[in-house]
Amino acid sequence: MGAFIRTGICSYGMSGKLFHAPFLEAHPGFELSAIVERHNNDSKERYPHAKIYRSVEELCSDKDLELIVVNTPTHLHFEQAKMVLQAGKNLVIEKPFAVSVNEAEALDALAKKNNLFLSVYQNRRYDGDYRAIKDVLQKELLGELREAEIRYDRYRPLFGGKQHKEGNMPGAGNLYDLSPHLVDQAIQLFGFPKALFADLIKMRDDVAVPDYFEILFYYDRLRVRLKATVIARESIYAYVLHGMKGSFLQQRSDVQEQQLLAGVKPALEKWCPALSEPDGLLHTEINGAIVREETTSSPGNYMGYYDDVYKALTGQGPNPVPAADGIRNMRIIEAALESMKERKVVSL
Repeated sequence: MGAFIRTGICSYGMSGKLFHAPFLEAHPGFELSAIVERHNNDSKERYPHAKIYRSVEELCSDKDLELIVVNTPTHLHFEQAKMVLQAGKNLVIEKPFAVSVNEAEALDALAKKNNLFLSVYQNRRYDGDYRAIKDVLQKELLGELREAEIRYDRYRPLFGGKQHKEGNMPGAGNLYDLSPHLVDQAIQLFGFPKALFADLIKMRDDVAVPDYFEILFYYDRLRVRLKATVIARESIYAYVLHGMKGSFLQQRSDVQEQQLLAGVKPALEKWCPALSEPDGLLHTEINGAIVREETTSSPGNYMGYYDDVYKALTGQGPNPVPAADGIRNMRIIEAALESMKERKVVSL
């Protein structure tokens, strides 16, 4: 690696504009060198120094690039990631890793064969609300945990127009779009489950694939429920934890996406404003005293992901989200589909 890690991104849609380009540009260890725009030149306004390529094939042929971000629709992940690795480039790939376990494992094997770095982009590990959950669990404020729920609610009663997300295409539907966030967080917090049961349904008439899911994770003495819907006009707590000593409720309150949409530039240090009001509720027992208090999470920072990638590529730290994490996520998705089809609990 040189003074900067020269990086290209495969798409300049929403994810490229919000979650990748601003962070690569702001981090002192990266150089945003190239961007794929098939027809437009929109990136030139903010990143005039970055080359524009018209295809991923052209991007992979750039001999100066050391890292490529595959942030295209899910059904394209496997072929494009394989192209990146065969070109000898290190790889960051968005969730979901691929559309099947077999594809994910094949990419992992190819990266290892070519001695290349492969990391799955999981920015929600760097949300402020999720960090608040981790903090409560690490401090063991609830006693032995018995029940947890993580949900991602939206209000989108009509088809949004993106076929790769809601049309009849491989990798479409909320099981592929939103469950990778919830599954990843659950496994990070509680470990890999022993079994699961899943319920999937298409709630809107104008979409082709299920837009609702509920997945129940089975552990020895713990149950974890993961849930997402698109018809929640009024949201409730996104995280609910119940332990033998107490409970913790946490809203989905991270404001990074809103700040990025407003054009705020990210940074290594905190760049989002602190919340103006509490977003959590802790009700437990501490040193024999009953405590019931509102809590306020600290701002998150997605730059943490790219900083961890930089450290991994320069030998200063581990891969923040290795391929194995992505493969576990795909195993859950495939087991959920099996559970729904067979209407049974699936052992993992």
